Amino acid sequence: MINVTNLNGTSFVVNSNLIETIECIPETKITLTTGKYYLVSENSEEIIKKIILYNREIFKNTVKLKN
Repeated sequence: MINVTNLNGTSFVVNSNLIETIECIPETKITLTTGKYYLVSENSEEIIKKIILYNREIFKNTVKLKN
């Protein structure tokens, strides 16, 4: 799950596993595999970094559980 900001300034959480596409139109449009989409203030690079950090944290915790 990653935090993003709506165009009106409201923060919300998106399940990053459901993200299908990220477009800059010039707002950033996140389209989910469900067909639903969100317009957010973060640019695509910021969203990708958030996804990478989230996945690193999940993987790190998974490795700790296996040991």
